[in-house]
Amino acid sequence: LLRSVTMWLLLQSLLLLLASRLRAAAAFPKGCYPSEEEGLKTFRCSNARLTEVPRDIPNDTNKLYLDSNQIPFLPRDAFRDLPLLLELDLSHNAIANVESGAFRGLAEHLHSLDLSSNRLVSVSKDAFSNLNWLCDCRLQELIRTVDLAAGSSGGIVCKSSALEEHVGKAFLQVIADTDFCNVYKKTTDIAMLVTMFGWFAMVISYLVYYVRQNQEDARRHLEYLKSLPSKQRR
Repeated sequence: LLRSVTMWLLLQSLLLLLASRLRAAAAFPKGCYPSEEEGLKTFRCSNARLTEVPRDIPNDTNKLYLDSNQIPFLPRDAFRDLPLLLELDLSHNAIANVESGAFRGLAEHLHSLDLSSNRLVSVSKDAFSNLNWLCDCRLQELIRTVDLAAGSSGGIVCKSSALEEHVGKAFLQVIADTDFCNVYKKTTDIAMLVTMFGWFAMVISYLVYYVRQNQEDARRHLEYLKSLPSKQRR
């Protein structure tokens, strides 16, 4: 009897677990699914024909992919219930507007936000405030192409930067004196010159070695010829 009761309780627990999993799966929009990648909780909705940020995203999600959809704007508190989010991909959508507070609650952990290939034309005040920003050429180009509401970019502070002395400073203050894209171009040019110089040095070294080796072989051959009798030498 005890064994039967135990088996019944175990079966009931398994059925409840399965039912909860099925309910959770049914709650997700078509084309969305949770997974685990490199030990991180991932929720993918790529190419799911979404027209809004989906609800019921698991709140322990670390990586969220909403790329290649038809989302037109980001409302206030769109990601409020995702306190552990590390990466957010919103690229290749139709986002033209970002409301104030759209990224509220993400400042502590978020380190990657991709808004590329959208239709951003205006951003509300405080939409990007309190996020940890990497100040580089990509951010500079974003600020130049998007019509930010007055004062909205004042909260963009460099959490990290291509140049260490800019960390902790307001981005607008930094780009007043620094062109990140020009710095990037110079860095790329220097890297290319160093690479070319390295190859050139390798070629020269090989030529020097080749000439010296041939000279040594020629010297040994001449000495050998001199050691031969005159008839054999001819």
